[in-house]
Amino acid sequence: MRFLPSRFRRTVSVGRRSAVTSMLFAFAVVVALVTIFILTALDRIADYANRADDARSRETMVGAIRTFESQLHATLNDYAAWDDAARFVYAGDREWTVSNYGDMTVNSDLFDTALVMDARRNVLMAYQDGAPVAWSPSAYFDSSFWTLFEKAYSAGPEAVPEATGFVRTEKGLAAVGVALVRQKSGALNQPPEDRRYLVFARHLDEAKIRDLAETYVIEGLRFAGAGEAAPNGVDIRNAHDTLLRQFVWPPRLPGDMGYAQVRPLVYCALAMVGLFFLLLFVSGSNTLNRLKADEAAARRLAMSDRLSGLLNRAGFFAALDGLVSASRRDGTDVVLLYLDLDGFKEVNDAYGHGTGDRLIRGVAAGLKTLVGDEATLARVGGDEFAIALSTGQVAKAVESLSDRILCFFDEPFVIGERVATIGTSIGVAISPQGGVSGEELVRHADMAMYHAKETGGGRAEYYRLEMDAEREGRNLLEIDLRAAIEQSELHVVYQPVVDAKTWRLVGVEALARWNRKGHGPVSPDIFIPIAESTGLIDQLGIYVLHRACETIAGWPELRLSVNISPGQFRDPAFVAHVGAVFRDTRTDPARITLEMTEGYFIQNPERARAALAKLKRLGVRIALDDFGVGFSSVGYLRQFGFDRMKIDKSMVHAMDDGGRAVDMLQATVALARSLEIPVTAEGVETKSQALALKRSGCDELQGYLFGKPMSAEEINTIYRNDSFPGVTVAYG
Repeated sequence: MRFLPSRFRRTVSVGRRSAVTSMLFAFAVVVALVTIFILTALDRIADYANRADDARSRETMVGAIRTFESQLHATLNDYAAWDDAARFVYAGDREWTVSNYGDMTVNSDLFDTALVMDARRNVLMAYQDGAPVAWSPSAYFDSSFWTLFEKAYSAGPEAVPEATGFVRTEKGLAAVGVALVRQKSGALNQPPEDRRYLVFARHLDEAKIRDLAETYVIEGLRFAGAGEAAPNGVDIRNAHDTLLRQFVWPPRLPGDMGYAQVRPLVYCALAMVGLFFLLLFVSGSNTLNRLKADEAAARRLAMSDRLSGLLNRAGFFAALDGLVSASRRDGTDVVLLYLDLDGFKEVNDAYGHGTGDRLIRGVAAGLKTLVGDEATLARVGGDEFAIALSTGQVAKAVESLSDRILCFFDEPFVIGERVATIGTSIGVAISPQGGVSGEELVRHADMAMYHAKETGGGRAEYYRLEMDAEREGRNLLEIDLRAAIEQSELHVVYQPVVDAKTWRLVGVEALARWNRKGHGPVSPDIFIPIAESTGLIDQLGIYVLHRACETIAGWPELRLSVNISPGQFRDPAFVAHVGAVFRDTRTDPARITLEMTEGYFIQNPERARAALAKLKRLGVRIALDDFGVGFSSVGYLRQFGFDRMKIDKSMVHAMDDGGRAVDMLQATVALARSLEIPVTAEGVETKSQALALKRSGCDELQGYLFGKPMSAEEINTIYRNDSFPGVTVAYG
């Protein structure tokens, strides 16, 4: 510059200063605008976080109130639908009534007030906090109490005679329930004017409000004062939609707290960016930063599950690999808990995918609260979740976390107006000091989880080395079973069913048998569950039905029984497949009885009823199998219109002990006969059992006394000779 004329140097200097000033001014404007935009965005984010937190708190509080009422309802049902209560209350046994209802109100978390009333609204017993009271319901409760009473009193035969709701009392606010005292089955042999009603109340006092606040993590929870306006509030209304009280709590304002912490950092960052721009004059840095932010957001989005807000499978594997790598350096162990929801499919099928999605979000929120920030939580499948953590105390951590999770699933989920009860099976796998890779760890936990599910569910199971061999063996068994079905290598055997009076053959039950190539016979207890879990049960069931229908063509006087799996029953095309078998084999459907257990009817009553109606239109008969195990409710016989009941062999064998077992069997048969439902007894092994069952009213018998499952040729011999070898007919 010194070689240029001085005037020119001044011109250049002024030009440079002017350019720098313009650039600095433009930069200052940009920085100011960016600062305003960022602070505005942060303010909006903070406000959104505050509002989202308030909304979550309100949803949680609504669920807490409903749970409080639901718990009272469940307790009321247990105490009102009770065989002993139906006997002693209607017998006027005051000592029993006070002992089981009145005395239970003292120091009870379930209910603090109990009344027994007659249909004319007279109080027969009234206790509160363990002591009798003299007040009348009209004076103690507000008028909505009588609305609940009337709802329980006027419930129709198809409705549950119970009603619950919140009611204002002289003591404050309470969840109140009214229920008809009846037998557990719902039966009651009392005229309406002589019926008794049980009333429970559970007050929302300060102690319970503190419990709610602690349980649902809502600090400062309390009742609103008169005329108080609070930003967060949930109304409690009675059956007349009258506002009783309002729960309020101070907002936590997590957005404001986060904003206050982030704001100084934002100022510092802006200053550093400004300095960077000033020194380097890199005009494209803003664009570069935005690109980097978009890339990070896209990466986070790709790693997140949109429904639950947790990590997805890809994000979890990345996090798990990081945990394993860190544990190798730190010398700690990585623990993986793999969860699969028990009963989620039934909820999805019964209530729809919308309810299922809300249930998944509820489970995710609950698990997130349980595991805290020290563990990695992800939704890795439709109803599968995974939890990974690094710890130096594996046994303690797994036991504590598993117990909390299982306890969490013990409580029902309230989803809008629906209540869903599900469980979970947990598989546990450990990577000692990072010695097992993340992918292998997931495989181990998955095997342990399936083992827990197959052994009953609702429990945690650790991975063991032998599970690999079991899984491999099961996979090979599944492959061979599939091939055996496709190549018609399974065969059908038949067990005789005889008339209880004459001991003459009247029918057979078709059963599948499998002689596995290179291994020998495989028990049905092994291959049937595998067929059900893999979807092969549809092919297997139709194969057995088809073979059996072909065979009975030679026995025109015999009826055929075939077991139906719940897996087949859930198939929408099942009825069409059965009809096709009858057409192909020219079988009269009236000769066929399809036997099924009660499990599917309990889980999906509406679908079961519709499927049964379609089957009956074909002309087949339907039998309820294995009566005497499970719920064994005679109500199912009446509700679903079964054509036959089969008594489980456990009830038959229990007769050998005499006493109540014989009385129970006779009562069961009598109830079935009163509904004009014929009864078959299974598992008959001795003549004394057969005679006792005949005297009890069973019309058909089945068991080893008359023959084990046998080939069609052996049945044909019995059919032609009209007698059983070695079995003498006894008419006594």
